[in-house]
Amino acid sequence: MKKVQITETVLRDANQSLMATRLPYSDFAEILPEMNKAGYYSVECWGGATFDSCLRYLGEDPWQRLRDIRKAMPDTKLQMLLRGQNLLGYKHYHDDVVEKFVELSIKNGIDILRIFDALNDFRNIATALEATKKYATKNTVASGCISYTQSPVHTVEKYVEMCKELKNMGFDTICLKDMAGTMSPYEAEHLIKGIKDAVGDVPLILHTHCTTGMAYMTVTKAIESGIDVIDCATSCFSNGTSQPSTETMFYALGQYGIETGLNEDVINKVNDYFKPIKQKYVDSGRISAKSMATDAQALVYKVPGGMLSNMIANLTDMKAMDKFDAALKEIPEVRKDLGYPPLVTPLSQMVGNQAVTNVLMGERYKIVSKEVQNYFRGQYGIAPAPVSESLQAKILGEGGKPVDCRIEDAKRTGEDFKKAKEALGDLARSEEDVMSYICYPDQAMKFFEDRKAKEENICTYVIEEA
Repeated sequence: MKKVQITETVLRDANQSLMATRLPYSDFAEILPEMNKAGYYSVECWGGATFDSCLRYLGEDPWQRLRDIRKAMPDTKLQMLLRGQNLLGYKHYHDDVVEKFVELSIKNGIDILRIFDALNDFRNIATALEATKKYATKNTVASGCISYTQSPVHTVEKYVEMCKELKNMGFDTICLKDMAGTMSPYEAEHLIKGIKDAVGDVPLILHTHCTTGMAYMTVTKAIESGIDVIDCATSCFSNGTSQPSTETMFYALGQYGIETGLNEDVINKVNDYFKPIKQKYVDSGRISAKSMATDAQALVYKVPGGMLSNMIANLTDMKAMDKFDAALKEIPEVRKDLGYPPLVTPLSQMVGNQAVTNVLMGERYKIVSKEVQNYFRGQYGIAPAPVSESLQAKILGEGGKPVDCRIEDAKRTGEDFKKAKEALGDLARSEEDVMSYICYPDQAMKFFEDRKAKEENICTYVIEEA
């Protein structure tokens, strides 16, 4: 019997897409032992925006969160999304930082590292791959990930060549990451058949979103075309800007005579558990109607679910939701000027924030963000297509050119750990603390100071019998 396995995303991308990664550990701790019995291919629970959100919004130590999940789910492969040389931050880090981060991720419980570069510049994932292989346990899987998008320069042939390169680099599996849910069923068919012919028995994974309404059709066609693993979310956290429903795909695959390895009773218990949690965030407004809706216009704007939920949250905070439609229409223009980058973190935030700024200013590029300036300097890698010459001249000056080597090769300071340890002093209790500070210095420092203050304010009373 043919088998297609399922990765459960509720602990990471599903809540990141629907509610901007604001799901605290306390909301799902109780269900983890049950999820451990489900038979998932893996549970995506870390990486992406979870690290930032834990420190910035939830008051949690992301490393402790991972250790707690690992302890509660000893029999399930835990998966993370790693942004290559960006790690979990929004800039490139030095090679020794990338290596240490991968080492600590595996040490603290991660089995599958899904590694991608936002620009599909594979120079920027080589170090993370090497580190994964270096510190691998018997359960470690290095999954090479392609950021799927559509543009005049992104063709089936181009993606097939990318997958060949990932195989030759030594990745154990290959993932197609359709972060905006724009892949059509027949694009999936041509793409997956072409990749399968090119990479042979390397397992192929599809990650998509329901944003445009395409996902269920696309996943079905992908299964017919030979996909090995699909990403899904427990049904109450599925659809909208999230992934297709785990239970729906379980039943649909059963009708096809395809085995998933999932325990029907367990996956339904998982959904029942998350229903009131989801409703709590709907009632509070954290999960908005927009993020739960189907938006076929995303086929025009190419906007991923996580990017959409963050735009909604940011515009709401600025009391500027009346600018939402205009900002959405501005995104394709900014993307074209930047050479059609895939809209995935950190480029999705970069493009989205610049589009919002353009609309709020009433003038295109009156203010150019630091991130966009660094992009034009080549600090994120090579753009997929030529960038706007006028914008490049504005940022770099007439005749200015971006760096043409890996940015790490251009800087090579190697002093990140030393500086971080000096800045933290006795606030740092572990290598993990130092790494948190390197990735998010302001948020980590506040977290450590709050942690210390809470502990110092605890009074211990000893009651003695008379």
